[in-house]
Amino acid sequence: MTPSGTFAFPIDEIRSRFPALDRIHNGHAVAYFDGPGGTQVPREVADRMADYLFNHNANTHWGYPTSDETDAIIQHAREDFAAFFNAEPTEVVFGQNMTTLTFNLARTLGRQMSPGDQIIVTELDHHANVDTWRSLEKDRGVEIIRLSMHPETGKLRTDELQRLITDRTRLVAVGAASNAIGTITDVTSICSLAREAGALSFVDAVHYAPHFLPDVEAVGCDFLACSAYKFYGPHIGILFCRKELLESLDFPKLAPAPDDAPERAETGTLNHEGIAGAAAAVEFLAGFGSGTSLRQRLSASFEAFHEHEQRLARRLRSGLAEIDGVKVYGPGDDERTPLVSFTVLDQPSAAVSRSLAEDGIFASHGDFYAATVVDLLGVGEQGLLRAGCSIYTTETEIDRLIDGVRDFVNRKR
Repeated sequence: MTPSGTFAFPIDEIRSRFPALDRIHNGHAVAYFDGPGGTQVPREVADRMADYLFNHNANTHWGYPTSDETDAIIQHAREDFAAFFNAEPTEVVFGQNMTTLTFNLARTLGRQMSPGDQIIVTELDHHANVDTWRSLEKDRGVEIIRLSMHPETGKLRTDELQRLITDRTRLVAVGAASNAIGTITDVTSICSLAREAGALSFVDAVHYAPHFLPDVEAVGCDFLACSAYKFYGPHIGILFCRKELLESLDFPKLAPAPDDAPERAETGTLNHEGIAGAAAAVEFLAGFGSGTSLRQRLSASFEAFHEHEQRLARRLRSGLAEIDGVKVYGPGDDERTPLVSFTVLDQPSAAVSRSLAEDGIFASHGDFYAATVVDLLGVGEQGLLRAGCSIYTTETEIDRLIDGVRDFVNRKR
């Protein structure tokens, strides 16, 4: 606590846990603004993965010690993610990544769909939550309906949804937050509309989960997917699937494979070390909060993380907006994640990114697989610069990025 009684964000302690932050590039300490595409990893996560590989490595359900230990590690991870989602361990499915999990779910749901059935997707979403469902157009004759985005506000035209949902709607697939421009969408209301129409709901929480603790009960969704590497874990995906659906859907599987939930939705041998590391990431996040349960500790941590990240994002957004020749995209500060996407003059985003990297500032560029968003903004060829604030980001790094963009503008004029 500070003398005033307010919470002192433990930035130094947090940064000490990330070895990548010691990296020097061209004589500059590296500032990582590429978190929306994948965050850096704390030492605890890598240690947990190494411990699994060195001391517990085996396949599952075979009754000898390392196999039993593997079973226990996977079960422990399901319990951690049940707390993370506010769900049950039997509703937690692990997979290679969100895209692969969603493709598998699309194939599964497609088995019970007929020509003329409809799926609603949005123009604001990452294509992992668009093209996965569009695959059913060719395979099953399903009609794909698009909920449009307003380019000026960066928000979905949610007032159109009531008209788009019909008695032929089978699924509404929507992102909780845009990975391209940070827009937060009211998925609770959207899932409610889907439920009232007798349709299922799928939420892409890949960009949402690093900044807001998911709550599948409050949202009321049937499915929710995220990726551990976006919140300080390894490259695996996690899917929440409501238990009654997990137990009843006709998931593609091999005949000898388990038929119990949730394993019936998991194909082949899983990435056991990745699952161990993902659980470690959840526990790392919870370690900065207080409470008697893992969920309570996560909630307290996320509240502190949110305040820190949003304060930095406001500083970054206002600083960039003051630079002549820089255009910032997306909604206002209270309606977005701590992500700022922008263009610089008429310069290709890749050129700006390379220039910043020379000074140790790592920011991603392009369309981030949200190509529709970038096209609607009119910058499809130029691309966006995307800078995301993470729990290890500092005010000094924010100022370095603003100064780096200003210097780039001055050099080009």
